[in-house]
Amino acid sequence: MSKVIVESLTYHLSGDTYESRLVYTLDAGEQPALVMVPNWMGVTEGAVRIAREVASQGYVVLIADLYGQSLRPSNADEAAAAMMPLKNNRTELRKRMAEALAQLLGQSKARLAPGKAAAFGFCFGGCCALELARSGADLRAAVSFHGTLDTPDAADARNIKGAVLALHGAEDPLVSAEQLPAFEAEMTAAKVDWQLHSYGGAVHSFTDPEANMPGTAQYNRKVSERAFRAMHNLLDEVFQR
Repeated sequence: MSKVIVESLTYHLSGDTYESRLVYTLDAGEQPALVMVPNWMGVTEGAVRIAREVASQGYVVLIADLYGQSLRPSNADEAAAAMMPLKNNRTELRKRMAEALAQLLGQSKARLAPGKAAAFGFCFGGCCALELARSGADLRAAVSFHGTLDTPDAADARNIKGAVLALHGAEDPLVSAEQLPAFEAEMTAAKVDWQLHSYGGAVHSFTDPEANMPGTAQYNRKVSERAFRAMHNLLDEVFQR
């Protein structure tokens, strides 16, 4: 089995330094490029674990650093303080996402299949993946795992170029019930190729083995496996693998 490599990728944006992780299979041929946005804790070992697994399926993955090299949350309060300025400023969020995608497509460590890029993310990262798609980025797909679905201007969905997949815990208390029909209406009005999977018995963070807040944020192995399978099925389709 080929070895999966994890390397730091440092770049600068508006005077700040960002340090993402490039995850790829050594000596592989051309592979699709995936921007992965982790949850509100940012670039962590847990995020690297997920990226390794996804990369082993035949992708080049960039774990996006949206906070900056000097900001690494160590608890929920610090994570919220890092995340909320971006959630409240989608223009800045999209700017950082666009730069992460540019760094992935412009790197020379791993060989990329031309024209084959997508984004996926978890919780806050799911919101980020959708915002990148809404910005008009050249993506074949955008996938959100238990992420918020709202956006300041639903009309931006007309900019989406690829398919959209939202993977949602039906009992997630952190994603308001109003967001689901609003998301459906947004995507339908823009004639997006969209799917919304709502998993019964699942709450927030159902893909995170460390999540253990019953009723709020909790790992659900069965649902996690189903959700990742749904993502891979869509990626196989849009990349025609």
